[in-house]
Amino acid sequence: MKTIRREDLRNVAIIAHVDHGKTTLVDALLKQSHVFAAHEQVGELIMDSNVLEREKGITILAKTTSIRYHGVKINIIDTPGHADFGGEVERVLGMAEGCLLLVDALEGPMPQTRVVLRQALELGLMPIIVINKIDRVNARPAETVEATHDLLLELAKNADQLSAPVIYTNARTGTATVDLRHPGTTLEPLLDALLTYIPPPLGDADGPLQLMVSNLDHDNHIGRLAIGRITRGTLRPGQDVVRISEAGPGQRQRITTLLTVEALQRRPAESASAGEIVYIAGLPDIAVGDTVADPEHPEPLKRLEVSEPTLRMQFSVNQSPFAGREATTSSTSRQLRARLERELQTNVALKVADGATADIFEVSGRGELHLAILIETMRREGYEFEVSRPAVITREIDGQRHEPVEECIIDCSLDAVGAITEALGSRGAQLQSMRTDAGSGARLTYMAPTRALIGLRSLILTLTRGTGVMSTRLVGWERWRALPPRTRNGVLTASQTGMAVAYGLQGVQERGQPFIGPGTQVYEGMIVGLNRRGGDIDVNATKQKQKTNMRASTEDATVKLVPARELSLEESLDFIEDDELVEVTPKGIQMRKRVLNAGDRIKQRKRELAS
Repeated sequence: MKTIRREDLRNVAIIAHVDHGKTTLVDALLKQSHVFAAHEQVGELIMDSNVLEREKGITILAKTTSIRYHGVKINIIDTPGHADFGGEVERVLGMAEGCLLLVDALEGPMPQTRVVLRQALELGLMPIIVINKIDRVNARPAETVEATHDLLLELAKNADQLSAPVIYTNARTGTATVDLRHPGTTLEPLLDALLTYIPPPLGDADGPLQLMVSNLDHDNHIGRLAIGRITRGTLRPGQDVVRISEAGPGQRQRITTLLTVEALQRRPAESASAGEIVYIAGLPDIAVGDTVADPEHPEPLKRLEVSEPTLRMQFSVNQSPFAGREATTSSTSRQLRARLERELQTNVALKVADGATADIFEVSGRGELHLAILIETMRREGYEFEVSRPAVITREIDGQRHEPVEECIIDCSLDAVGAITEALGSRGAQLQSMRTDAGSGARLTYMAPTRALIGLRSLILTLTRGTGVMSTRLVGWERWRALPPRTRNGVLTASQTGMAVAYGLQGVQERGQPFIGPGTQVYEGMIVGLNRRGGDIDVNATKQKQKTNMRASTEDATVKLVPARELSLEESLDFIEDDELVEVTPKGIQMRKRVLNAGDRIKQRKRELAS
């Protein structure tokens, strides 16, 4: 076998914690490589093409782009920074030989920094440390470099990885330097380091074909696209190949289209050889983790291994009285199953199993945000369905019940520390450390079971008036322990079906906090507010004022209503109890009781007490 290094190519992944500037750095690299015409208005966050990515300000899907520098093509893989989307990172790192480890000059290494760096180093990737946002107020690049080196020393798998160079960047202005005493003017120092320290891909261009599928995409004209790096051999359009799945080699198939990526464009290629990242079409049943190989030498590559999910929830067909009113896509059990199975083809960290009935599906994911993004995506596609409160996935270890435990880091202002400490303490989290900085900020580090962190992100934003940042990472499993009981008040449920009116909602707000406003369509069993006390109360939000021939002095008085509290999807999932569901429709999110009729709920409660 003749293996050579392709000096004309580099494959590099950009890894970092969420919001440390990966996508902004890719923007600057693309702009400075002059891949856009002078008249093009490309804006910012070019790689975040998904609508939800732009709304939430995070990268959800791993994407590939490329630039050219000094005659070398550099394939750049932009990866998600949130721990819940670690499955996206795990499957694409195998396409690279090196990585840019991006670290915020103020925040330093964060939980996801450790997670993605460990994955990269285990795969043998050569790192380059990039200290970004050096222009931030109170930035501490020297301390950040020291902390990053400590992390590298702890996780490195070979001595070469410890010699990682350090580059200081300001991605927003597109500058880089190797010495803070000499400010940079362009990103050339970073690109020079990339060509010097990232090894060229190694492969045998003349050997039998081998390609690992790391991602899938869809083109309206071409169909399903498989994305992966050619490990061995050369690939051409019209070439015969076999797909090797978990079940073994399949039938001979033909590559209909071969594409490579140039900047943000996919361009047809006449051939591609070992080391190149390509898009191929013509394999309708291809899946992530499959190997595309030469029919005469069907040798599989090691399949991708993705960490196990930690949370699960039930997706079920919408059974509310208003089912079907808003759905623009058929949402029967068959359609929901087909949609979830389609998600499994690309979302490798997700798992789907049959539930107790044909209308229920058990969906497991990496975390609350991982599942919430799936729910929001399906809702916007026109599906309507119901979901249950997330529950942690437990394991039996040595005959004992164990649950996932996470490290939780919260960055906030000093005046919010008291409220956050109280909130975390009431959930059974244990404070590990607290650090303050010169800018009246604080960093709290907790260890807590995953179930104690459900819904915490929204609460932190509320307690810190939107300025708090929460990060988590899975650290292991520990024996199941008792946590402080949830102390949620009862709920106010609608007793009649119809339209909520101001007069009826006045009675709702007298008993608690309303979740809906006038003009909202409600049905029996729908949750319309939070009770001031424990226990559930049925209220008639559709009640009209009685008309009589007697005129009171207050007849024309205006009904004054307090503003309704609107819960987000994440807040709703944390709010509901086991006997409640979140109804997700294309136009909104409602909460309801599993059993809608009040009399039936009373009978069920009596049966449970009797048993």
